[in-house]
Amino acid sequence: MNAAADAILSAKGLTKEFFGFKAVNKVDLDIHEGTIHALIGPNGAGKTTVFNLLTKFLTPTAGTIVFQGRDITGVRPADVARMGLVRSFQISAVFPHLTVLDNVRVALQRKAHLGTQFWRSNRMLDRLNDEAHQLIEAVGLTAFAGHDAAELPYGRKRALEIATTLALDPPVLLFDEPMAGMGVEDIGRISDLIRRIAKGRTVVMVEHNLNVVADLCDQVTVLARGEILAEGDYASVSSDARVREAYMGSEDE
Repeated sequence: MNAAADAILSAKGLTKEFFGFKAVNKVDLDIHEGTIHALIGPNGAGKTTVFNLLTKFLTPTAGTIVFQGRDITGVRPADVARMGLVRSFQISAVFPHLTVLDNVRVALQRKAHLGTQFWRSNRMLDRLNDEAHQLIEAVGLTAFAGHDAAELPYGRKRALEIATTLALDPPVLLFDEPMAGMGVEDIGRISDLIRRIAKGRTVVMVEHNLNVVADLCDQVTVLARGEILAEGDYASVSSDARVREAYMGSEDE
């Protein structure tokens, strides 16, 4: 099988220099459709830079990025998001003083091209309610639909952010440290949510919690000093001597 041809998102020779320092150096990466793919590595590995390059928040110094067969290397982040390459927690529309339902309706209005049409009647916007409630149920927030977002516990806010991102119905979701700052209960809840929403979608995530990576991810790319150190399933990369050396026996970045 041609791995690149089978990839929904692919990077070739991806390089990023900052004032002569190569934070990412000639990275070749293939993300396959329908998988959960993690980028991991120790401090300074370049994984966040790769993530920002893939989502177009940074412009590569060299290399190409292809999404669904189209070269997006020079495409703006907003246009890439409209194509269906969506970075959660960065572009999701969550407003603290709107209810959970209204937050999701705002996101659905954007997809329906109603986002700037403030003269629309409530009756017209109410047509979005069924879909909004389906998304709210999908992320386990039905009991919180009438609550303001500001009232939600931290993990529930993350779930709401995922719901607003799902409103765009993207084929590829990218999560930047989705478990950061969470307790054990919230980690379990968000892990289960990501597993559910990944069905029929592709997920790319940067994650520090290696237990989460082991539990969720089909494919793991380990970065070190801006280059790919190892790739494969978690069992294979975690047993790689080079990976163990890079982490110096620690599961924390």
